[in-house]
Amino acid sequence: MILKVENISKFYQMGEVKVTALNNVSLEIYDGEFIVILGPSGSGKSTLLNIIGGMDHPSEGKIFVSGKEITKFDDKELTLYRRNHIGFVFQFFNLMANLTARENVELATELTDDALDIDEILNEVGLGDRTDHFPSQMSGGEQQRVAIARAIAKNPVLLLCDEPTGSLDFKTGIKILALLKKVNEVHKKTIIVITHNIAIGEMATRVLKMRSGEIVEDIKNENPMDPERIEW
Repeated sequence: MILKVENISKFYQMGEVKVTALNNVSLEIYDGEFIVILGPSGSGKSTLLNIIGGMDHPSEGKIFVSGKEITKFDDKELTLYRRNHIGFVFQFFNLMANLTARENVELATELTDDALDIDEILNEVGLGDRTDHFPSQMSGGEQQRVAIARAIAKNPVLLLCDEPTGSLDFKTGIKILALLKKVNEVHKKTIIVITHNIAIGEMATRVLKMRSGEIVEDIKNENPMDPERIEW
């Protein structure tokens, strides 16, 4: 087990109204899992991902990563946690526009002491011949490949993906899902993907369904589907 969430709740005060984003959520995640968290907008999946990634604090509860309670960390410790343990892949790439593909990845690897080889990773994601191109010279799928290369080159414990195919067309989205599956199998990375797209859950080893700030189903998938066979 590399991640344990114990009774996490998150509340927001909107004027006189108390909004519950997460309500007493608990789960355990094991090394090498490919987890998809499904739920509609407002179900709490992004809040949960942000708290696991150290970008937000819970109102109540505890989170342990590799045996350390990150909910006790101060801001400096959380920064180091995000830098050394977490790789992020977002819906809208978040690349530096004035840096090439290689420089975007290199920037991330400079923040960690256990980085992987940049050129090897760029070759693995299919961008060996695009390393000197800027984001404006790349398609959306290529930019997302750079974002994935940037995330895994840090050699993180957890790879957290927030709607990684949300801004891509179907064919490109399938290629990105196949790439994430490859990262899971070849680099043995534990991956958590959040999405509202139910079909993506078919490729996961485990599916968590969320509604109204709670995990309402935890399903182990004995026969994950190849990403290339997924349709939506």
